Amino acid sequence: MQLFDTARREVVEFSPGSEVKMYVCGVTPYDATHLGHAFTFMAYDILIRRLLDTGRSVKCVRNVTDVDDPLFAKARELGVHYLDLAAREETRLNDDLAALELVPMHSTPRASSAIADIRGFIGMVLERGFAYESGGAVYFDVARSRDFGSVSHYDREVMLALARERGGNVEDPNKRDPLDFVLWQPSAADEPSWDTIWGAGRPGWHIECSALALRELGTTIDLHGGGTDLIYPHHECERAQSEAATGQPFVRHWMHVAMVWMDGHKMSKSRGNLVFVDALRRRYDPRAIRLGLLVNHYRHEWEWDEGLIDRAADRLGIWQVAAVDSKRGNSQRNEQGESDVLNAVRARLDADLDTPGALAAIDAAARDGVDVTAAAALLGVRL
Repeated sequence: MQLFDTARREVVEFSPGSEVKMYVCGVTPYDATHLGHAFTFMAYDILIRRLLDTGRSVKCVRNVTDVDDPLFAKARELGVHYLDLAAREETRLNDDLAALELVPMHSTPRASSAIADIRGFIGMVLERGFAYESGGAVYFDVARSRDFGSVSHYDREVMLALARERGGNVEDPNKRDPLDFVLWQPSAADEPSWDTIWGAGRPGWHIECSALALRELGTTIDLHGGGTDLIYPHHECERAQSEAATGQPFVRHWMHVAMVWMDGHKMSKSRGNLVFVDALRRRYDPRAIRLGLLVNHYRHEWEWDEGLIDRAADRLGIWQVAAVDSKRGNSQRNEQGESDVLNAVRARLDADLDTPGALAAIDAAARDGVDVTAAAALLGVRL
């Protein structure tokens, strides 16, 4: 299998052992699942399915960020407890992903479950000299990380701009360097707070995933993923602090999924230009939604259009007709053709998860009257 590696900036061989350890950054559960979420998680679902198809086992962890600024802000706005809001939206997410038939995760731990792990993790980083206390908070010292930037390859000015845009608080006077990031911070009056030797407070965003990955999967994981908007600062900071704590490589392969656009802008909760999965489910067969997402390659940004799922529904119908006709004997049984299309789909997935190419291979076989049931199943589509 060949996969693009963000840190190496090229398509490289991905050949893990018999058990594959994966960590995919999940959502901050303060609103419903939109197509950007679904597209991201679908890419890793396809990867998992192909790895299982090769005979490997997969331990994939997808966290729930239930200790985070956007969740607290939304809970204040609605006048509800942040954990009640998180539980409600996590349930909606799980319902949406189950409807789209994503392979169940090995675990979906909440950040709030890892406070003890986070405290221990921060202690390791401090003990190894990669962090400092200042103004009642604990910060990671990026100057101590010689290869900071090795995931994103962004220059300092780009990092500063992205940190400013994505909650990095680069003007914090307690920092030695504007790029330093919070490991532990004092809580606001209406935010959750836990006691530590550095003072009462709550964890920073990045430390949560590092602690959960270490707890759930161990020191080094085979593949870490998320959307491209997480490359910096989230994943860059995760790598730096994880390797500072353990002294070992954190991730063997970094995989990121491109953004979905709508009305000329990235689909995002902050902008409100969203298409929600639960709304689409009320109008369409979930299998058509799945096929609508798979027509786009995971590394290519794409723009939502109203006809996407309609076209996918037409494709689903053609595949179903081919499968039914073959089973009823309306077309000559073609076992070689079934094997050929399945292997063609495998080959396309092994070429950097080329799902558009996989769909085209199934289309061609269906037009020839071949039963494409097994090939479609590899893409998570039951006929």
